[in-house]
Amino acid sequence: MQQLLTWWIFNVRGWKIEGKFNFELPKSIILFAPHTHSVDFFMALAIRKKMHLEFVHFLGKSELFWPPLSWLLNYLGAYPVKRHNQNKMVDQVVALFNKKLSFHLGLSPEGTRKKVAKLRSGYYYIAKNAQVPIVMVGIDFLSRKVVFAEPFFVSEDETNDKEKIVRYFKDFRGYIPDFGITEGTKS
Repeated sequence: MQQLLTWWIFNVRGWKIEGKFNFELPKSIILFAPHTHSVDFFMALAIRKKMHLEFVHFLGKSELFWPPLSWLLNYLGAYPVKRHNQNKMVDQVVALFNKKLSFHLGLSPEGTRKKVAKLRSGYYYIAKNAQVPIVMVGIDFLSRKVVFAEPFFVSEDETNDKEKIVRYFKDFRGYIPDFGITEGTKS
């Protein structure tokens, strides 16, 4: 099914990929944005298949992990997390990174499909505490392109790092353009 989805998006719909993923990275957080609609999940699956990134995992709220849905989510590479306490969720994910020699996690910096005035910060603290690079992947529905940026490690200047992320994603138009990351989005 993922193969058919990938063929449809890239061959029939004409999406293109710019840039590449650095396969030498043993660990990373891959930020997919903007996240404006449920179709973004299927785009991420197709991108993952097209780029041979099937080893990239994602998080799902633990309430979704009941059979038979849990079987599908596990097959697709999901990890259940309890989202009630943001710090504990960050700690849960950092522990995942620390337990594994190789681990890549796809996240959305908005943390929701709705319009946000401020990006979530969990991805940032996961990258910082697990000492893994961030790879930004912009998805543009207007031009039908996916753009991979070079990986970077967060610095001691959190404000500058987060502003860099907003600057990167602000020109990408999501499925619902008004919900995307814009110049006014706080980091």
